[in-house]
Amino acid sequence: MAGASTSMRLRLPIACIALEVILIILFGVAVEYDHDVSGEAGHKTNTTHHDYENEFYYRYPSFQDVHVMIFIGFGFLMTFLQRYGFSSVGFNFLIAAFSLQLATLVQGFLHTIMTGGKIHVGVESMINADFCTGSVLISFGAVLGKTSPVQMLTMAVFEVILFSVNEFILLSLLNAKDAGGSMTIHTFGAYFGLMVTRVLYRPNLDKSNKKNSSVYHSDIFAMIGTLYLWMFWPSFNSAITLHGDIQHRTALNTYYSLAACTLSTYAFSALLNHEGKLDMVHIQNAALAGGVALGTAAEMMITPFGSMIVGFLAGAISVLGYRFITPFLESKLKIQDTCGVHNLHGMPGILGAIVGAITSLAATKEHYGNGLTAVFPKITSDFPASAQAGMQAISLVVTLGIALIGGIIVGFILKLPIYGAPSDSQCFEDGVYWEVYLPNAYCIELGCNNVSITM
Repeated sequence: MAGASTSMRLRLPIACIALEVILIILFGVAVEYDHDVSGEAGHKTNTTHHDYENEFYYRYPSFQDVHVMIFIGFGFLMTFLQRYGFSSVGFNFLIAAFSLQLATLVQGFLHTIMTGGKIHVGVESMINADFCTGSVLISFGAVLGKTSPVQMLTMAVFEVILFSVNEFILLSLLNAKDAGGSMTIHTFGAYFGLMVTRVLYRPNLDKSNKKNSSVYHSDIFAMIGTLYLWMFWPSFNSAITLHGDIQHRTALNTYYSLAACTLSTYAFSALLNHEGKLDMVHIQNAALAGGVALGTAAEMMITPFGSMIVGFLAGAISVLGYRFITPFLESKLKIQDTCGVHNLHGMPGILGAIVGAITSLAATKEHYGNGLTAVFPKITSDFPASAQAGMQAISLVVTLGIALIGGIIVGFILKLPIYGAPSDSQCFEDGVYWEVYLPNAYCIELGCNNVSITM
Protein backbone atom coordinates (compact mmCIF):
# COMPACT_ATOMS: atom_id res chain seq x y z
CA MET A 1 0.00 0.00 0.00
CA ALA A 2 1.12 3.55 -0.69
CA GLY A 3 2.70 5.56 2.06
CA ALA A 4 2.92 4.00 5.54
CA SER A 5 2.38 7.42 7.15
CA THR A 6 -1.09 7.56 5.65
CA SER A 7 -2.23 4.41 7.45
CA MET A 8 -5.77 4.57 8.80
CA ARG A 9 -5.32 1.40 10.88
CA LEU A 10 -5.81 3.33 14.13
CA ARG A 11 -6.70 6.87 13.08
CA LEU A 12 -9.98 6.09 11.32
CA PRO A 13 -11.36 3.52 13.82
CA ILE A 14 -10.59 5.83 16.74
CA ALA A 15 -12.23 8.80 15.01
CA CYS A 16 -15.34 6.90 13.88
CA ILE A 17 -15.92 5.04 17.15
CA ALA A 18 -15.27 8.07 19.35
CA LEU A 19 -17.53 10.33 17.32
CA GLU A 20 -20.34 7.78 17.13
CA VAL A 21 -20.22 6.99 20.85
CA ILE A 22 -20.47 10.70 21.63
CA LEU A 23 -23.39 11.07 19.22
CA ILE A 24 -25.23 8.09 20.71
CA ILE A 25 -24.84 9.47 24.23
CA LEU A 26 -26.03 12.94 23.20
CA PHE A 27 -29.02 11.48 21.35
CA GLY A 28 -29.91 9.46 24.42
CA VAL A 29 -29.76 12.51 26.66
CA ALA A 30 -31.18 15.25 24.46
CA VAL A 31 -33.36 13.84 21.66
CA GLU A 32 -36.94 12.61 21.57
CA TYR A 33 -39.68 12.08 18.98
CA ASP A 34 -41.78 15.04 17.93
CA HIS A 35 -45.58 14.95 18.14
CA ASP A 36 -46.14 13.35 14.74
CA VAL A 37 -43.76 10.49 15.57
CA SER A 38 -44.60 9.77 19.19
CA GLY A 39 -47.05 6.90 19.68
CA GLU A 40 -48.27 8.30 22.99
CA ALA A 41 -48.86 11.83 21.72
CA GLY A 42 -50.51 10.68 18.52
CA HIS A 43 -53.12 8.50 20.26
CA LYS A 44 -53.67 10.04 23.69
CA THR A 45 -56.93 11.81 22.77
CA ASN A 46 -60.20 10.56 21.37
CA THR A 47 -60.40 13.29 18.74
CA THR A 48 -60.43 12.21 15.11
CA HIS A 49 -56.93 12.22 13.66
CA HIS A 50 -56.34 10.75 10.24
CA ASP A 51 -52.98 9.31 9.29
CA TYR A 52 -52.79 11.50 6.22
CA GLU A 53 -52.66 14.57 8.48
CA ASN A 54 -49.27 13.41 9.73
CA GLU A 55 -46.40 15.54 8.47
CA PHE A 56 -44.70 12.37 7.23
CA TYR A 57 -47.07 12.02 4.29
CA TYR A 58 -46.40 15.57 3.10
CA ARG A 59 -42.64 15.63 3.60
CA TYR A 60 -41.31 12.11 3.14
CA PRO A 61 -41.41 12.02 -0.70
CA SER A 62 -39.35 15.21 -0.77
CA PHE A 63 -37.03 13.79 1.87
CA GLN A 64 -36.44 10.71 -0.27
CA ASP A 65 -35.47 12.90 -3.22
CA VAL A 66 -33.12 15.01 -1.12
CA HIS A 67 -31.57 11.89 0.42
CA VAL A 68 -30.89 10.45 -3.03
CA MET A 69 -29.23 13.73 -4.02
CA ILE A 70 -26.96 13.62 -0.98
CA PHE A 71 -25.77 10.03 -1.29
CA ILE A 72 -26.03 9.25 -5.01
CA GLY A 73 -26.09 12.69 -6.62
CA PHE A 74 -23.16 14.27 -4.80
CA GLY A 75 -21.31 10.97 -4.48
CA PHE A 76 -21.33 10.05 -8.16
CA LEU A 77 -20.85 13.62 -9.37
CA MET A 78 -17.39 13.46 -7.79
CA THR A 79 -16.39 10.18 -9.46
CA PHE A 80 -14.96 12.07 -12.44
CA LEU A 81 -11.42 11.59 -11.14
CA GLN A 82 -9.97 8.60 -12.97
CA ARG A 83 -8.44 6.89 -9.92
CA TYR A 84 -10.49 8.29 -7.04
CA GLY A 85 -13.90 6.70 -7.56
CA PHE A 86 -13.89 4.58 -4.40
CA SER A 87 -12.99 7.61 -2.33
CA SER A 88 -15.47 9.94 -4.02
CA VAL A 89 -18.47 7.70 -3.35
CA GLY A 90 -17.11 6.04 -0.21
CA PHE A 91 -15.96 9.11 1.68
CA ASN A 92 -19.10 10.97 0.57
CA PHE A 93 -21.05 8.15 2.25
CA LEU A 94 -18.97 8.36 5.44
CA ILE A 95 -19.09 12.15 5.76
CA ALA A 96 -22.82 12.31 5.03
CA ALA A 97 -23.72 9.59 7.54
CA PHE A 98 -21.79 11.43 10.26
CA SER A 99 -22.88 14.95 9.35
CA LEU A 100 -26.61 14.25 9.35
CA GLN A 101 -26.39 12.94 12.92
CA LEU A 102 -24.39 15.89 14.21
CA ALA A 103 -26.59 18.34 12.29
CA THR A 104 -29.68 16.94 14.00
CA LEU A 105 -28.15 17.76 17.37
CA VAL A 106 -26.71 21.19 16.58
CA GLN A 107 -29.71 22.45 14.61
CA GLY A 108 -32.06 21.06 17.23
CA PHE A 109 -30.13 22.72 20.04
CA LEU A 110 -30.20 26.11 18.34
CA HIS A 111 -33.93 25.88 17.66
CA THR A 112 -34.73 24.92 21.26
CA ILE A 113 -32.26 27.30 22.90
CA MET A 114 -34.99 29.89 23.52
CA THR A 115 -37.63 27.47 24.79
CA GLY A 116 -35.54 24.85 26.52
CA GLY A 117 -36.51 21.21 26.64
CA LYS A 118 -35.34 18.37 24.44
CA ILE A 119 -34.64 18.26 20.73
CA HIS A 120 -37.63 16.89 18.82
CA VAL A 121 -36.99 14.92 15.65
CA GLY A 122 -39.29 14.13 12.75
CA VAL A 123 -39.25 14.11 8.99
CA GLU A 124 -38.61 17.87 8.76
CA SER A 125 -35.55 17.63 11.01
CA MET A 126 -34.31 14.83 8.73
CA ILE A 127 -34.60 17.14 5.71
CA ASN A 128 -32.83 20.00 7.49
CA ALA A 129 -30.03 17.67 8.57
CA ASP A 130 -29.62 16.57 4.96
CA PHE A 131 -29.44 20.23 3.90
CA CYS A 132 -26.59 20.81 6.34
CA THR A 133 -24.92 17.65 5.06
CA GLY A 134 -25.20 18.98 1.51
CA SER A 135 -23.22 22.06 2.48
CA VAL A 136 -20.49 19.88 4.00
CA LEU A 137 -20.32 17.81 0.80
CA ILE A 138 -19.94 20.97 -1.27
CA SER A 139 -16.87 21.83 0.80
CA PHE A 140 -15.70 18.24 0.38
CA GLY A 141 -15.67 18.88 -3.37
CA ALA A 142 -13.15 21.68 -2.94
CA VAL A 143 -10.65 19.47 -1.08
CA LEU A 144 -11.44 16.24 -2.94
CA GLY A 145 -8.42 14.00 -3.44
CA LYS A 146 -6.09 15.99 -1.19
CA THR A 147 -7.26 15.07 2.30
CA SER A 148 -7.55 11.99 4.49
CA PRO A 149 -10.89 10.64 5.77
CA VAL A 150 -9.99 11.77 9.30
CA GLN A 151 -9.34 15.28 8.02
CA MET A 152 -12.72 15.26 6.32
CA LEU A 153 -14.52 14.09 9.45
CA THR A 154 -12.77 16.81 11.43
CA MET A 155 -13.79 19.40 8.85
CA ALA A 156 -17.37 18.15 9.05
CA VAL A 157 -17.48 18.62 12.83
CA PHE A 158 -16.61 22.30 12.60
CA GLU A 159 -18.59 22.99 9.44
CA VAL A 160 -21.82 21.51 10.78
CA ILE A 161 -21.57 23.79 13.80
CA LEU A 162 -20.75 26.90 11.75
CA PHE A 163 -23.41 26.08 9.16
CA SER A 164 -26.06 25.70 11.85
CA VAL A 165 -25.09 28.97 13.52
CA ASN A 166 -25.20 30.80 10.19
CA GLU A 167 -28.54 29.23 9.30
CA PHE A 168 -29.98 30.20 12.68
CA ILE A 169 -28.82 33.81 12.29
CA LEU A 170 -30.27 34.09 8.79
CA LEU A 171 -33.58 32.31 9.19
CA SER A 172 -34.44 32.93 12.84
CA LEU A 173 -32.80 36.26 13.70
CA LEU A 174 -32.74 38.11 10.36
CA ASN A 175 -35.90 36.37 9.10
CA ALA A 176 -34.38 35.91 5.65
CA LYS A 177 -36.05 33.68 3.07
CA ASP A 178 -33.84 30.94 1.66
CA ALA A 179 -35.90 27.79 1.19
CA GLY A 180 -33.54 26.21 -1.35
CA GLY A 181 -30.37 27.35 0.39
CA SER A 182 -28.68 29.60 -2.17
CA MET A 183 -27.04 31.33 0.79
CA THR A 184 -27.18 28.91 3.70
CA ILE A 185 -26.20 25.78 1.77
CA HIS A 186 -24.44 26.64 -1.48
CA THR A 187 -22.71 29.95 -0.81
CA PHE A 188 -21.66 28.88 2.66
CA GLY A 189 -20.41 25.44 1.62
CA ALA A 190 -18.52 26.77 -1.40
CA TYR A 191 -16.63 29.61 0.27
CA PHE A 192 -15.96 27.64 3.43
CA GLY A 193 -14.42 24.88 1.31
CA LEU A 194 -12.45 27.34 -0.81
CA MET A 195 -10.85 28.85 2.27
CA VAL A 196 -10.00 25.42 3.65
CA THR A 197 -8.35 24.36 0.40
CA ARG A 198 -6.51 27.70 0.23
CA VAL A 199 -4.94 27.13 3.63
CA LEU A 200 -4.12 23.53 2.63
CA TYR A 201 -2.48 24.75 -0.60
CA ARG A 202 -0.01 22.25 -2.07
CA PRO A 203 2.71 23.95 -4.17
CA ASN A 204 3.87 20.58 -5.53
CA LEU A 205 0.46 19.20 -6.44
CA ASP A 206 1.64 18.95 -10.03
CA LYS A 207 3.22 15.64 -8.98
CA SER A 208 -0.32 14.23 -9.12
CA ASN A 209 -1.48 16.17 -12.17
CA LYS A 210 -1.97 13.07 -14.32
CA LYS A 211 -4.43 11.68 -11.79
CA ASN A 212 -6.28 14.99 -11.34
CA SER A 213 -8.29 14.35 -14.47
CA SER A 214 -11.02 12.16 -15.87
CA VAL A 215 -11.19 9.29 -18.32
CA TYR A 216 -14.08 8.27 -20.55
CA HIS A 217 -15.81 5.90 -18.14
CA SER A 218 -15.27 8.07 -15.04
CA ASP A 219 -17.06 10.96 -16.75
CA ILE A 220 -19.99 8.66 -17.51
CA PHE A 221 -20.24 7.72 -13.82
CA ALA A 222 -20.12 11.41 -12.88
CA MET A 223 -22.92 12.11 -15.32
CA ILE A 224 -25.11 9.69 -13.35
CA GLY A 225 -24.72 11.98 -10.35
CA THR A 226 -25.57 15.00 -12.49
CA LEU A 227 -28.80 13.48 -13.75
CA TYR A 228 -29.97 12.47 -10.28
CA LEU A 229 -29.26 15.95 -8.96
CA TRP A 230 -30.91 17.61 -11.96
CA MET A 231 -34.09 15.53 -11.71
CA PHE A 232 -34.57 15.94 -7.97
CA TRP A 233 -33.56 19.59 -7.56
CA PRO A 234 -37.19 20.83 -7.62
CA SER A 235 -37.78 18.62 -4.57
CA PHE A 236 -34.64 19.98 -2.90
CA ASN A 237 -35.74 23.60 -3.23
CA SER A 238 -39.34 22.90 -2.19
CA ALA A 239 -38.75 20.30 0.53
CA ILE A 240 -39.39 22.55 3.55
CA THR A 241 -41.65 25.19 2.02
CA LEU A 242 -45.27 25.51 3.14
CA HIS A 243 -47.74 23.09 1.59
CA GLY A 244 -49.99 24.19 -1.24
CA ASP A 245 -49.31 26.94 -3.74
CA ILE A 246 -45.90 27.86 -2.27
CA GLN A 247 -44.47 24.36 -2.56
CA HIS A 248 -46.04 23.96 -6.00
CA ARG A 249 -44.60 27.27 -7.18
CA THR A 250 -41.15 26.49 -5.80
CA ALA A 251 -40.91 23.19 -7.67
CA LEU A 252 -42.24 24.71 -10.88
CA ASN A 253 -39.86 27.69 -10.82
CA THR A 254 -36.89 25.39 -10.20
CA TYR A 255 -38.02 23.07 -12.99
CA TYR A 256 -37.93 25.82 -15.61
CA SER A 257 -34.73 27.36 -14.26
CA LEU A 258 -32.90 24.05 -14.63
CA ALA A 259 -34.19 23.56 -18.16
CA ALA A 260 -33.06 27.02 -19.28
CA CYS A 261 -29.75 26.55 -17.50
CA THR A 262 -29.07 23.35 -19.42
CA LEU A 263 -29.45 24.99 -22.82
CA SER A 264 -27.29 27.89 -21.67
CA THR A 265 -24.62 25.44 -20.52
CA TYR A 266 -24.50 23.63 -23.84
CA ALA A 267 -24.42 26.91 -25.74
CA PHE A 268 -21.55 28.48 -23.82
CA SER A 269 -19.58 25.23 -23.58
CA ALA A 270 -19.48 24.96 -27.37
CA LEU A 271 -18.97 28.70 -27.82
CA LEU A 272 -15.89 28.83 -25.59
CA ASN A 273 -14.20 25.85 -27.25
CA HIS A 274 -12.03 26.79 -30.23
CA GLU A 275 -13.26 23.72 -32.11
CA GLY A 276 -16.87 24.16 -31.00
CA LYS A 277 -16.85 20.94 -28.97
CA LEU A 278 -18.66 20.34 -25.70
CA ASP A 279 -16.74 19.92 -22.44
CA MET A 280 -18.18 17.20 -20.21
CA VAL A 281 -17.03 19.09 -17.08
CA HIS A 282 -19.34 21.95 -18.05
CA ILE A 283 -22.30 19.67 -18.70
CA GLN A 284 -21.84 17.72 -15.46
CA ASN A 285 -21.74 20.84 -13.30
CA ALA A 286 -22.96 24.04 -14.92
CA ALA A 287 -26.26 22.44 -15.96
CA LEU A 288 -27.12 22.27 -12.24
CA ALA A 289 -26.40 25.93 -11.52
CA GLY A 290 -29.99 26.91 -12.29
CA GLY A 291 -31.18 25.00 -9.23
CA VAL A 292 -28.57 26.68 -7.06
CA ALA A 293 -29.30 30.19 -8.33
CA LEU A 294 -33.05 29.88 -7.74
CA GLY A 295 -32.77 28.49 -4.22
CA THR A 296 -33.63 31.77 -2.48
CA ALA A 297 -36.30 33.12 -4.82
CA ALA A 298 -37.95 29.85 -5.87
CA GLU A 299 -40.90 30.22 -3.47
CA MET A 300 -41.44 33.86 -4.47
CA MET A 301 -43.58 35.14 -7.36
CA ILE A 302 -40.62 35.33 -9.71
CA THR A 303 -42.71 33.79 -12.55
CA PRO A 304 -41.54 31.07 -14.96
CA PHE A 305 -40.21 33.85 -17.19
CA GLY A 306 -38.00 35.19 -14.42
CA SER A 307 -36.94 31.69 -13.39
CA MET A 308 -35.75 30.93 -16.90
CA ILE A 309 -33.73 34.15 -17.06
CA VAL A 310 -32.04 33.28 -13.76
CA GLY A 311 -31.32 29.74 -14.96
CA PHE A 312 -29.88 30.95 -18.25
CA LEU A 313 -27.58 33.43 -16.48
CA ALA A 314 -26.50 30.81 -13.94
CA GLY A 315 -25.48 28.36 -16.67
CA ALA A 316 -23.48 31.02 -18.49
CA ILE A 317 -21.75 32.22 -15.32
CA SER A 318 -20.86 28.68 -14.31
CA VAL A 319 -19.34 27.76 -17.68
CA LEU A 320 -17.37 31.01 -17.75
CA GLY A 321 -16.15 30.21 -14.27
CA TYR A 322 -14.83 26.80 -15.27
CA ARG A 323 -13.22 28.23 -18.38
CA PHE A 324 -11.57 31.34 -16.92
CA ILE A 325 -11.97 31.79 -13.16
CA THR A 326 -10.84 28.37 -11.92
CA PRO A 327 -7.42 28.67 -13.63
CA PHE A 328 -7.10 32.20 -12.24
CA LEU A 329 -7.91 31.07 -8.70
CA GLU A 330 -5.25 28.37 -8.84
CA SER A 331 -2.49 30.34 -10.54
CA LYS A 332 -2.96 33.71 -8.80
CA LEU A 333 -4.77 33.05 -5.52
CA LYS A 334 -3.42 29.53 -4.87
CA ILE A 335 -6.90 28.07 -4.46
CA GLN A 336 -6.91 24.46 -5.70
CA ASP A 337 -10.62 23.81 -6.21
CA THR A 338 -10.83 20.16 -7.31
CA CYS A 339 -14.51 20.05 -8.28
CA GLY A 340 -14.94 23.71 -9.17
CA VAL A 341 -17.41 24.37 -6.36
CA HIS A 342 -16.89 28.09 -6.88
CA ASN A 343 -18.49 27.77 -10.30
CA LEU A 344 -21.38 25.46 -9.44
CA HIS A 345 -22.21 26.61 -5.90
CA GLY A 346 -20.31 29.81 -5.07
CA MET A 347 -21.10 32.25 -7.88
CA PRO A 348 -24.59 30.84 -8.61
CA GLY A 349 -25.29 30.98 -4.86
CA ILE A 350 -24.40 34.67 -4.76
CA LEU A 351 -26.51 35.22 -7.87
CA GLY A 352 -29.37 33.47 -6.09
CA ALA A 353 -29.00 35.70 -3.04
CA ILE A 354 -29.08 38.83 -5.21
CA VAL A 355 -32.12 37.57 -7.13
CA GLY A 356 -33.85 36.82 -3.83
CA ALA A 357 -33.22 40.33 -2.53
CA ILE A 358 -34.50 41.93 -5.74
CA THR A 359 -37.57 39.70 -5.88
CA SER A 360 -38.46 40.36 -2.25
CA LEU A 361 -38.12 44.10 -2.89
CA ALA A 362 -40.90 43.79 -5.46
CA ALA A 363 -43.26 41.90 -3.12
CA THR A 364 -46.62 43.65 -2.86
CA LYS A 365 -50.14 42.79 -1.73
CA GLU A 366 -51.33 43.27 -5.32
CA HIS A 367 -48.78 40.75 -6.55
CA TYR A 368 -49.21 38.07 -3.88
CA GLY A 369 -52.74 38.69 -2.67
CA ASN A 370 -53.52 36.92 0.59
CA GLY A 371 -50.40 34.80 0.13
CA LEU A 372 -48.02 37.67 0.92
CA THR A 373 -47.78 36.90 4.63
CA ALA A 374 -47.31 33.20 3.91
CA VAL A 375 -44.16 33.90 1.89
CA PHE A 376 -43.01 36.98 3.84
CA PRO A 377 -44.47 36.80 7.37
CA LYS A 378 -42.56 39.91 8.46
CA ILE A 379 -43.73 42.27 5.72
CA THR A 380 -46.21 44.75 7.24
CA SER A 381 -46.81 48.47 7.13
CA ASP A 382 -44.06 48.81 9.74
CA PHE A 383 -41.71 46.41 7.95
CA PRO A 384 -41.98 47.06 4.20
CA ALA A 385 -40.64 44.96 1.35
CA SER A 386 -37.55 47.16 1.16
CA ALA A 387 -36.67 46.14 4.73
CA GLN A 388 -37.06 42.49 3.79
CA ALA A 389 -34.76 43.02 0.81
CA GLY A 390 -32.25 44.63 3.15
CA MET A 391 -32.35 41.59 5.42
CA GLN A 392 -31.73 39.38 2.39
CA ALA A 393 -28.66 41.42 1.43
CA ILE A 394 -27.32 41.46 4.99
CA SER A 395 -27.78 37.69 5.13
CA LEU A 396 -25.47 37.24 2.14
CA VAL A 397 -22.79 39.35 3.82
CA VAL A 398 -23.15 37.40 7.09
CA THR A 399 -22.91 34.09 5.24
CA LEU A 400 -19.77 35.10 3.39
CA GLY A 401 -18.18 36.41 6.57
CA ILE A 402 -18.80 33.26 8.61
CA ALA A 403 -17.81 30.98 5.72
CA LEU A 404 -14.58 32.79 4.87
CA ILE A 405 -13.35 33.31 8.43
CA GLY A 406 -14.51 29.88 9.57
CA GLY A 407 -12.90 28.19 6.58
CA ILE A 408 -9.55 29.83 7.26
CA ILE A 409 -9.57 28.80 10.93
CA VAL A 410 -10.62 25.23 10.18
CA GLY A 411 -8.05 25.04 7.40
CA PHE A 412 -5.25 25.71 9.87
CA ILE A 413 -6.68 23.05 12.21
CA LEU A 414 -6.65 20.54 9.35
CA LYS A 415 -3.08 21.48 8.49
CA LEU A 416 -1.77 19.81 11.65
CA PRO A 417 0.36 16.76 10.73
CA ILE A 418 -1.77 14.24 12.64
CA TYR A 419 -4.44 13.18 10.16
CA GLY A 420 -2.51 10.90 7.78
CA ALA A 421 -2.98 13.17 4.77
CA PRO A 422 -1.59 11.95 1.43
CA SER A 423 1.69 13.30 0.09
CA ASP A 424 1.70 15.47 -3.03
CA SER A 425 2.48 12.45 -5.20
CA GLN A 426 -0.31 10.38 -3.60
CA CYS A 427 -3.20 12.78 -4.13
CA PHE A 428 -6.22 11.70 -6.21
CA GLU A 429 -5.29 8.04 -5.64
CA ASP A 430 -7.70 5.45 -4.21
CA GLY A 431 -4.88 3.07 -3.36
CA VAL A 432 -3.71 5.26 -0.49
CA TYR A 433 -6.76 4.45 1.64
CA TRP A 434 -8.52 1.56 -0.16
CA GLU A 435 -7.71 -1.97 -1.23
CA VAL A 436 -7.85 -1.66 -5.01
CA TYR A 437 -7.66 -4.70 -7.28
CA LEU A 438 -6.96 -4.21 -10.97
CA PRO A 439 -6.02 -6.59 -13.78
CA ASN A 440 -2.31 -6.46 -14.55
CA ALA A 441 -2.70 -5.15 -18.09
CA TYR A 442 -5.01 -2.36 -17.00
CA CYS A 443 -2.75 -1.42 -14.13
CA ILE A 444 0.31 -1.25 -16.35
CA GLU A 445 -1.60 0.99 -18.76
CA LEU A 446 -2.50 3.41 -15.96
CA GLY A 447 0.87 3.14 -14.24
CA CYS A 448 -0.73 2.29 -10.91
CA ASN A 449 2.28 2.01 -8.66
CA ASN A 450 0.34 2.80 -5.51
CA VAL A 451 -2.44 0.23 -5.60
CA SER A 452 -2.79 -3.35 -4.52
CA ILE A 453 -3.02 -5.77 -7.41
CA THR A 454 -4.24 -9.33 -7.66
CA MET A 455 -3.96 -11.66 -10.59
